[in-house]
Amino acid sequence: MISAMRYLLQVIAYAAFAIVVGYLSFWPRYQYAPEDAATVKLSLSHATDRVVPCVELTPQQVAELAPNMRRTQSCERQRLPLLLQLSVDGEITFQHQAYPSGLWEDGPASIYERFDLAPGAHTITVQLRDTAREDGWDYTQTEEVTLIAGRYMTITFKAENGGFAFR
Repeated sequence: MISAMRYLLQVIAYAAFAIVVGYLSFWPRYQYAPEDAATVKLSLSHATDRVVPCVELTPQQVAELAPNMRRTQSCERQRLPLLLQLSVDGEITFQHQAYPSGLWEDGPASIYERFDLAPGAHTITVQLRDTAREDGWDYTQTEEVTLIAGRYMTITFKAENGGFAFR
């Protein structure tokens, strides 16, 4: 009789737990984006140029290195910061300087930002500088986009694919 009572209490406890978990799985509702706005996500991770350019080693210098350390170039690790600017309809919406990751500042610089914009037609311009130049941009892309309320548009960057991609 005691074991039957124990099983009944276990069933009640498991049912109560399942009801609580089931209830919390749909409430409170999570809203990904405002229903009356469109969201633009800017997401990129890019390795900029090095602070000091790589130096070509002579064959004699390469021969002096240990066999497991032989390479044709000698490069410093530290990289330049990444400068990015995003303009919507001619107005600068976002400007950011991202620093390289890593202990020796030798990794890629990463940017992730999210903007809620009014639905409709917009002109979006994204500019990126990843070299030591003082002015101007290394990559620039302008797109005419139509944003839909409650939907996302993503801007990514891959230098090997030619630059920015609007999706």
